[in-house]
Amino acid sequence: MSLEDDLMNMYNEVRNKGLQEKFDKQIAKMLKQDKHKHKTANERWDYALKRIQGWNPNKSEKKL
Repeated sequence: MSLEDDLMNMYNEVRNKGLQEKFDKQIAKMLKQDKHKHKTANERWDYALKRIQGWNPNKSEKKL
């Protein structure tokens, strides 16, 4: 799947589930944080979508 397809799928999911406002707030918050500065748009969108759906990176399992 291409990067554009991934972005479009995330966009459609946000729109169809009515999460646009939460998504926009999460993206705005991330833009102010240094740890997200060097992420691609796809990585930012994926992270933001996961966050507004309840995923917490601090409580996820650590990779070995």
